[in-house]
Amino acid sequence: MTARAKDYYQELGVSQSASDDEIKKAYRSLAKKYHPDANPDDPSAGERFKEISEAYTVLSDSDSRKKYDQLRRFGGLGGYRPGAGPTPGASPGGTRNFRFEDLGGIGDIFSSIFDLGKRTAEERRQGPVRGRDVEYLIEIPFRTAVRGGRVTINVPLSEECANCDGTGAAPGAGTDTCSECHGRGTVTFGQGTFSVPRPCPACMGRGQIPRQVCSACGGRGEVSTRRKIAVTVPAGVDDGSRLRIPGQGERGPGGGRPGDLIVKFKVHDDRFFAREGLDLACEVPINVAQALLGSRIRVRTVDNKKIVLKIPPGTQSGTTFRIKGQGVEKGQRTGDQLVRIVVDVPDELSEEGRDAAERLARAEGLRH
Repeated sequence: MTARAKDYYQELGVSQSASDDEIKKAYRSLAKKYHPDANPDDPSAGERFKEISEAYTVLSDSDSRKKYDQLRRFGGLGGYRPGAGPTPGASPGGTRNFRFEDLGGIGDIFSSIFDLGKRTAEERRQGPVRGRDVEYLIEIPFRTAVRGGRVTINVPLSEECANCDGTGAAPGAGTDTCSECHGRGTVTFGQGTFSVPRPCPACMGRGQIPRQVCSACGGRGEVSTRRKIAVTVPAGVDDGSRLRIPGQGERGPGGGRPGDLIVKFKVHDDRFFAREGLDLACEVPINVAQALLGSRIRVRTVDNKKIVLKIPPGTQSGTTFRIKGQGVEKGQRTGDQLVRIVVDVPDELSEEGRDAAERLARAEGLRH
């Protein structure tokens, strides 16, 4: 039996040494190709889009990527390697009780890689269970992250097939006990003191094999669908922030309550502003005359307002001015806008400008 592992680098078609920009570029290309809105007649595109988003969610976050890379270097913990099957002779009776919680944050990723969230035959016998949580990446404009707003998303989901009630069998066809797991719905892989149960890939954790597959789901017991959800983006979210929306995940099999939708935000860069905590920094160019003599300039805020800023005579390039209350709003706090002045020195001067500069140099006793 071969354990099906997900390799997030392979999902995005990049190497393990890929830079953040390379990962982002690969994700955007694949997401555009497989987005459900671009493939309304292809249910598999939604599933592929979900896999791509899952890979990017892990690899675009430095902490998650570090944990994932550590997991890949485990070499399978006790001899297991992604893509390798269970070692002959391994059995539940000769192993200790292993829990993914013992791995900390890596355990959550490990569970995801080997699809341990699937409902097994044992869980089905215990009655309705809670549906799976779904993670979804949203790319939002810079201003929406700063001030908040609403975005509408189409989330691809996998839900229990209503035609066969999740059995994978055509209505009335019946099922037979799975010969691979003997009806347990789980198989184990491992070596020595390490053993991990996972849903049986032959029956997909159901413990039963359909005599005739359901035409609606092709025997998977699940169907791919999409759900349109309006998400309220809180003001002040950071790149990588997560928002949990209760009850918007996958519906629970057998009437169980739905899981949650976990939204991760990817904030677009802005051409003018850069975020520094709750402050918004920007650069504004002025000419030499404005720097020497002083001036009044109009500065754009993130709300597209124009605020008049007084530049005192003798302002040096790199001087920063603070506009109160025009930064990021988060909770009860609001940051400021930091305006960094850049004195723009022309590459060439007109004859009149050169004469004026020379007169200034003589008046100030400057040599040139």
